[in-house]
Amino acid sequence: MISDLMAKLADVFGQGLSSIFYPVPQEAIGVGSAFEGWSPRAEGVVYQVLVPLSPPPGHAFHLELDAAGMAPRNFRVRVELLCTCSSGELREDMLCFLHQPEEELRRKQEPSLLHSLCSGSYLDAEKTAQWFSLFVRVAWLLLPQSRHWRLTLQASSRSCRFQLSKEQESLMAEMIFGVRQGDSDIFVGSQPSEGGMPSTTWLETCAVAEAKFFRHVSRQAPQDSWHCKCLQLLSRSLMAGGFSSYTVKTVLMHLLSTVPLTRWRRRDFPQRLMDVLRYLGCSLQTKRLHHFVIGNESFPVEIRLPSELRQAEPLNLFQSLASNPDAHGKAVQEFHRLLHG
Repeated sequence: MISDLMAKLADVFGQGLSSIFYPVPQEAIGVGSAFEGWSPRAEGVVYQVLVPLSPPPGHAFHLELDAAGMAPRNFRVRVELLCTCSSGELREDMLCFLHQPEEELRRKQEPSLLHSLCSGSYLDAEKTAQWFSLFVRVAWLLLPQSRHWRLTLQASSRSCRFQLSKEQESLMAEMIFGVRQGDSDIFVGSQPSEGGMPSTTWLETCAVAEAKFFRHVSRQAPQDSWHCKCLQLLSRSLMAGGFSSYTVKTVLMHLLSTVPLTRWRRRDFPQRLMDVLRYLGCSLQTKRLHHFVIGNESFPVEIRLPSELRQAEPLNLFQSLASNPDAHGKAVQEFHRLLHG
């Protein structure tokens, strides 16, 4: 239902807003636990989609690394105006932003993206999310789903969150906006993060690549594979002890790439649970848990990664534990409490 809604919203955008110069939404991509086939919570599942954005006519996007350093990295999306004087692919009535008089542009054409959703020369993640939230509110009235469901927008500065409800049913969805890195499956996204950040900062995200990895596994695994059930159970249990679901998911992805997929059936369930716990225990002991995508040269080649990301130094997700003995001791103690409990 969420995927169908995203497709219909994109149709409304294409039909009604083709004359204005806003980022053009492409086909939404389901990411996160709800679309990967597992969820750490029985209730309150959030269906998260990443909406790739393309530049409008007469514009180009350029990704600029905000600050050099270890991945995941921060980027800014610089917006450039292009000359359209001799382009045959654009609308006949479109004026060139670069070479037409400003007075004529103001009188005959909608403002460029630089004058709407940018701060300076850079695409503003907060302005983009706020504008799309307004668009969803208006476009909803044109969709057939509005006859049976009620849409309620939720407060969010860098994404578009909304709830769909009907009688006793309820769905929560979140639209994250992203710009693709080249032709890869890695994006810079508007997803919220811990702590404040400039509104022109876009975070590198591997969410699409990870969702594709789960689909890659599902195509090759036996039909009765229990790898998602394993992740679902352990994430719920370990989150109670302060471990993030992403930590458990990372451990499981490492094991899915080393333990044959034929050994994830129901009869193997207890052994695979123990494998995950042993892997997590060893990672805590060594204070090292490598990110599954960044720096993983054996990541499936059909899932496209920028070469610098595939060859990068592996990112240690437990770096904070390595630099904080008190936090490390607490994590080890909590792990053993959960294990024996």
